[in-house]
Amino acid sequence: MIRLTDGTVTLRPFRPEDKERLAELANNERISINLRDGFPSPYTTDDAGRFIEMAMATVPVQLFAIEYQGEYVGNIGLHKRNDVYRLSAEIGYFLGEAYWHKGIMPRAVKLICDYGFRELDIIRIDTGVFEYNTASQRVLEKCGFVKEAVFKNSVIKKGKICDEIRYALIRADK
Repeated sequence: MIRLTDGTVTLRPFRPEDKERLAELANNERISINLRDGFPSPYTTDDAGRFIEMAMATVPVQLFAIEYQGEYVGNIGLHKRNDVYRLSAEIGYFLGEAYWHKGIMPRAVKLICDYGFRELDIIRIDTGVFEYNTASQRVLEKCGFVKEAVFKNSVIKKGKICDEIRYALIRADK
């Protein structure tokens, strides 16, 4: 079983028993407002069960539960692309609100990026962040991601149009 840790934060594969806790953490408007509409809101235990089944079936492991002080506190994943983008992956994550501002997510991002570059044979990790999600922008910048572009008026969330800011991290040897 894959476990990635820096001694404070651990990334591990999902387990069926994570379902209730995932639903508890994810059923939060302050989290869903920062994620794509494919992330259900409200977030139910059925949603959590479907996500965990999908995560457990993904080989190699690309979706992880984040643990802090032995407790499951959020999710992080790399989504490998295909075709001409097959050496790239998109990163996505969320953290339960009670765990914000504790330095957890930068640690988790560093762990999964190291894993992706080392084990998934990717050379580029990127993502888009809604302009109002400054906390996520700071996380990415702390982890060495570079702002590559601002896509003006490219996102609609809860009826409001906003910019998407695109970030990328390139493997050091490329």
